[in-house]
Amino acid sequence: MSALPRADELGIVGCHVCRQVSQASDDPHARCPRCGAGLHRRKRDSLARTWALLIAALLLYLPANIFPIMRTQSLFTRDDNTILSGVVELWRAGSPDLAIIVFTASIVVPVLKFLVMGYLLISVQRSSEWGARQRAKLFRLVEVVGYWSMLDVFVVALLSALVHFKVLSRVEPLPGVIFFGLVVVLTMLSAMSFDPRLIWDNRDSDD
Repeated sequence: MSALPRADELGIVGCHVCRQVSQASDDPHARCPRCGAGLHRRKRDSLARTWALLIAALLLYLPANIFPIMRTQSLFTRDDNTILSGVVELWRAGSPDLAIIVFTASIVVPVLKFLVMGYLLISVQRSSEWGARQRAKLFRLVEVVGYWSMLDVFVVALLSALVHFKVLSRVEPLPGVIFFGLVVVLTMLSAMSFDPRLIWDNRDSDD
């Protein structure tokens, strides 16, 4: 099967903001006729920015799991919970379904994002031609599930607001939730910085 023509070969380029397809130009200051955003065939410094954001998120992921994210205080007790200890407490409290959801969103999803984004970056840098279609699907999966990583932050915020009205009990957010929120934001930004079209640049065909 012959290779299909690429956008670059047809002299067209898509806007990263509104997806408007426009005529490609050699002018570095070319703008999208619809929204006015800058036009370029590939995101500038995509790999460098993605690596920087991903490594920063990975470094922050350690304190996000080590430091407690929530303090539960009552009249006689005070408990500081990390992400993992919170999952254990949910399981012991008779909520295994909620414990599995929190564990998946807070532990499994971030680790998978690190692995998938690292794999995509390395494969592009090594000019790999293997499984371009599968790698593109992996990237779209990372974009879709990335927002669910904020579940822990939402749970802490919700509990803090609800329990605050009780006189003898109190829930307070702790520094761990800040680190975890930064991890989620940085991984989302790394996915946004990555240009998935780089996956196809080394392909001779679209099969």
